Amino acid sequence: MNILVVTDAWYPQVNGVVRTIATVRDELQKMGHTVEVIGPERFRTVPLPTYPEIRLAVAAGRKLRRLIEAMDPDAIHIATEGPLGHAARRYCMTRGIPFTTAYHTRFPEYIRDRAPIPLFLSYAVVRRFHRPAAAMMVATASIEQALRARGFTNIRHWTRGVDTELFRPRDKSFLTDPRPISMYVGRVAVEKNIEAFLALALEGTKYVVGAGPQLAELKQRYPTVRFVGSQHGEELARYYAAADVFVFPSRTDTFGLVLLEALASGVPVAAYPVAGPLDVINGADDVGCLDTDLARAVRTALTFSPERCREFALKYSWRASAEQFLNNLQPFTTFRSKAALPCPSDPADTGAAS
Repeated sequence: MNILVVTDAWYPQVNGVVRTIATVRDELQKMGHTVEVIGPERFRTVPLPTYPEIRLAVAAGRKLRRLIEAMDPDAIHIATEGPLGHAARRYCMTRGIPFTTAYHTRFPEYIRDRAPIPLFLSYAVVRRFHRPAAAMMVATASIEQALRARGFTNIRHWTRGVDTELFRPRDKSFLTDPRPISMYVGRVAVEKNIEAFLALALEGTKYVVGAGPQLAELKQRYPTVRFVGSQHGEELARYYAAADVFVFPSRTDTFGLVLLEALASGVPVAAYPVAGPLDVINGADDVGCLDTDLARAVRTALTFSPERCREFALKYSWRASAEQFLNNLQPFTTFRSKAALPCPSDPADTGAAS
């Protein structure tokens, strides 16, 4: 199958969305499919307000149309709700072409953390975006439940995996700071709630691996914390494996791919009992401690077996994730020879309430 993925999150960004798309693309290619990813790097871009590391495509519609038609795909997947996602959605709807979407990020909560916009308004916009999709893919059952409670209906599961060859137990002498070493890996941004971790009174040393708009501020406020910036590949895997406990303070992630990467590295997890950690840990209280008291979660997780963490992570396969993604797609071969069709009904486009 010739598959097109349109995403506003793509290299050089480093985050769970990018890693998921890239890894699933690679798995699908191993299975014999052709996968093209269209990201912001092909367009003129501007920095995202409050997060300049992220670039947003500007006036992408005409060029995006040419790229899509040149590729002549069998299926289109729209990964994000940004400018490229909206342009791809508009292209498909004006031609009566089915498409799928994904809910990677809890944008309403992220926006609320940055601006005084009520959740019901943000969710109305997100609901409108996903409503025409043949399937809206989500990573976990708890996220599905939360979205259904807000009126989303066209939901299909798309789980995640982990590279257990790259992320594996290694020699912890890579880091020589006083132990235990508590580590966070991910974007350094307000929505990740990192200060809930940095403010904890913990023994040993805290590490933050990642970059983002809060990095300079947090480095100044927490001078004893080791901020090592973004790491990739083998170097990232070495940091993971050298930790004694992985701390995940986010309350808004839809999955938390970093949880699986830590567990595959033989590192137990401490997190809040919220969607994402609840779905990943899924009752395995010997690999991760989920507690409203994050410091207590850290202390408890430090007693867990690295071997058991590794064993748990081995159950997750990127091949299974790619197969699930493939089954969720909506091929439109029958549409490719047809002329443009009228735009399907979209109540929000006509001013109806969402």
